[in-house]
Amino acid sequence: MTASKKYDTTLSLADRIKALPTARIYGRLTRMTGLLLEASGCQLAVGDRCRIESRREQRHMEAEVVGFNGSIHFLMSLSHTTSLQPGDRVLPLGHDTMIPVGTRFLGRVINGLAEPLDNLGNIRADDFINLHSTPINPLHRKPITEPLDVGVRPINGLLSVGKGQRIGLMAGSGVGKSILLSMMTRNTTADITVVGMIGERGREVKEFIEHTLGPEGLAKTVVIAAPADESPVMRLRAALLCHRIAEYYRDSGKDVLLLMDSLTRYAQAQREIALSVGEPPATRGYTPSVFSQIPKLVERAGNGAHGSGSITAFYTVLAEGDDQQDPIVDAARSILDGHIVLSRELADSGHYPAIDIGSSISRAMPQITDETHQKAAQAFRHYYSRYHQFRDMVAIGAYQRGADPELDRAIQLYPMMQGYLKQGMYERVDHASCIQQLYSLWQGSATSAPISGKDTEVA
Repeated sequence: MTASKKYDTTLSLADRIKALPTARIYGRLTRMTGLLLEASGCQLAVGDRCRIESRREQRHMEAEVVGFNGSIHFLMSLSHTTSLQPGDRVLPLGHDTMIPVGTRFLGRVINGLAEPLDNLGNIRADDFINLHSTPINPLHRKPITEPLDVGVRPINGLLSVGKGQRIGLMAGSGVGKSILLSMMTRNTTADITVVGMIGERGREVKEFIEHTLGPEGLAKTVVIAAPADESPVMRLRAALLCHRIAEYYRDSGKDVLLLMDSLTRYAQAQREIALSVGEPPATRGYTPSVFSQIPKLVERAGNGAHGSGSITAFYTVLAEGDDQQDPIVDAARSILDGHIVLSRELADSGHYPAIDIGSSISRAMPQITDETHQKAAQAFRHYYSRYHQFRDMVAIGAYQRGADPELDRAIQLYPMMQGYLKQGMYERVDHASCIQQLYSLWQGSATSAPISGKDTEVA
């Protein structure tokens, strides 16, 4: 019985009794190839869920219909498929897409089925909503006009993010994506944070919650976890769930910060399913459906209609082999409202957060900042890039001071610019301070005065 039928109080008791099925129609499991299960004997639609009953171990598992061929339905289990054998019964459960939501989910950790993972008991729902929402008419969305304070100096000052913007964090493995996410979770001024940990290591889930997020950050956060050992169907469902929960809070008038780690694992889960049902691979093994599903997912974030709140979304995108032309990186870059590139070279030198300012951009920054702020950020980029163009010549002594006045100033400013880009993991710098420190950099450049703030002092 679906949640919508179970909690429908408009029907009389007699009507509800009449609605109960008089017989159950079972199908049978006929084949299993890799992750794909095949069943026959029952009427199912794509997206329906089934219960497969194992005769060997007297247990059951749930699966979802991902395709069909004539009377044969293709299923993919939501859990491990051990002990299954031909002839096991398949019981249709219907298209159960209703999910529980409410304020009591704050501070909790759940899986892709909205079931608690934190051993703190069941969660009482305030309401039940459909997992699949109707897309908002783009002409009805509020424009991005207000900045969102994420408490990270280089982002607030040089890559200003607006409420309702969608940003990608592009980096290879082990460069500090999760640490940067945790900093924004603790430091943001958003009302509610929704964190989706999709396809990452199971060890990282507990470490993120206990060490990087902490009790203070968790208090206003909902965490949806589907580690790498979960089935691809569960990982896809968890990604949809974190967006739907964020939409619920947005429609309640809240400003929501949505952090999803990672968009690449979501794409890989979709690829696993598509390849299993026979879809041909295209770019680097990714199927065409992958590149059609990513826009559908990220378009659910953003501002709502007038009178509602906002969803500001950060998606981590894994650049395999630090390749910024990776197909998922390229696809995400083209549809998001900006991207932040993390540099392995900076990370290896102990520079955190390892943001490569020259390769990063916020497309909404001109709409949410004034002209003075924009000119200061442009000047920062100009001199920072100028220094890096001639860094090797300066290092070996091949450049003589006075030959290029603009490069001389870039060399003078570089220690202060580098200090501005650094920030401690547990340090918070509010939006106004980030802008003031950016202005102070130019005001104090003549005397090489340091920028005020932790981790920014220069000799």
